[in-house]
Amino acid sequence: MATFFFCGIGGIGMSSIALYLKKSGHIVLGSDRSFDQGKNQHIKSLLEQAGIIIFPQDGSGVSEKIDVFVVSTAVESTIPDVKIAQKYQLTIRTRPQILSDIFSSKKGIAIAGTSGKTTVTAMVSHILYQQGLSPLMINGGISINTYNNEPASNLIYGTGPWCVIEADESNDSFRLYEPQIAVVNNISLDHMPLPVIQEMFENFLNKATLGVVVNADCPYTKQLHLTHPNIISFSASENETATLFAGDIQFGQNDVSFQVNGHPVRLPLIGMHNVANALSAIATCLHLGISILESVQALKTFLGTKRRLETVGTEKNITVIDDFAHNPEKIKASIQALRLHQGRIFFVFQPHGFGPLKLMKEELIQTLLENLDQDTYWIMNPVFYAGGTVSKDISSQDIILPLQRANRHALFFETRYETRDFLKKNLKSGDRVVIMGARDDTLSNYAFDILSDLKEENICR
Repeated sequence: MATFFFCGIGGIGMSSIALYLKKSGHIVLGSDRSFDQGKNQHIKSLLEQAGIIIFPQDGSGVSEKIDVFVVSTAVESTIPDVKIAQKYQLTIRTRPQILSDIFSSKKGIAIAGTSGKTTVTAMVSHILYQQGLSPLMINGGISINTYNNEPASNLIYGTGPWCVIEADESNDSFRLYEPQIAVVNNISLDHMPLPVIQEMFENFLNKATLGVVVNADCPYTKQLHLTHPNIISFSASENETATLFAGDIQFGQNDVSFQVNGHPVRLPLIGMHNVANALSAIATCLHLGISILESVQALKTFLGTKRRLETVGTEKNITVIDDFAHNPEKIKASIQALRLHQGRIFFVFQPHGFGPLKLMKEELIQTLLENLDQDTYWIMNPVFYAGGTVSKDISSQDIILPLQRANRHALFFETRYETRDFLKKNLKSGDRVVIMGARDDTLSNYAFDILSDLKEENICR
């Protein structure tokens, strides 16, 4: 038994590892500045319910009794906790290093790709759970399904041989993994230039020891030089050269039905992107000897992950949706999924960082020009800033102005209060509001605030 202290424990990736270590019998402590600010309280509650002790991020929780001090890539050395850990010369390890240790202790399935990896990680884990294989899942999003009589979480604490993780290419952890099964859902512009991402994914896939899963529809995965002898490919566009391919796709109001190699599938999720996600999960499980039919049966009860086109609620026939989409490919998928049904849509997007916005600026503008129609409104708030010395040489206005010049419904508001006031005055029955963005856990609170606004008597008369 060891004592771990997590600095930045409220992060979605940090919290799942902290929960795993606590359930494994270790003493786990932690701090997070978002907790000190009164934010992210649902994660704090989840951790405390598990027996993890939370301290203010003022150094008061750090002592010489700590065996391992864990930091995320987003934590600065100026934080009091980090300063004291350095003073005591504690063993300091990063979240990716800890995750790599856990992953290596089991048979590993690593789900990667610039879009869909959280959902596919949850889907694969759900299938394994339904098959009685008791998987360990460490994910970057909270499952809506519950497992082992535990609260909804980003962790399934299974005792079986398989560990399923979301493998994030945005940090150095990606290079640490030695998976038995490696999955790449797709490749698109996100955290770094495409050639860099392609090289990373290529190396990642080729070192898998058992099998590989790739998207046959993605032009950038087609360019990868794969040497692995055991590749399963999938296609959501009836590409019959793929190992798995979907056909007869039918979109319902709250679900999607299709055929995969002749087997009927019904998912209680929406959007073409979830057809691709399901195919990726089914392909992954084929490597484990789980049949298409067995996977399809399990996916009938898969409810999705939080903040992936998650309906927060409906008031006065206006629906509020919370969505994690933050790069052009994810945003395009969400817009297209929601536009399958009639009605105006108000997207409220908060970019998740100055660097990513600068990198994806041109592709984001082009994506929005191609996908915004007369019933779609694009609203932006200022770029999310988590602190540090990042260059603030781009703004949300740099996206809004070209859209306005092209006569799209595009607006910028400096504050959430201004945005909510605009929505109060303009929403009507049948509309949908989508709060969209990543990294900032208060975005879910933002969605609930808008839903609360809709309850007021002076709205939507």
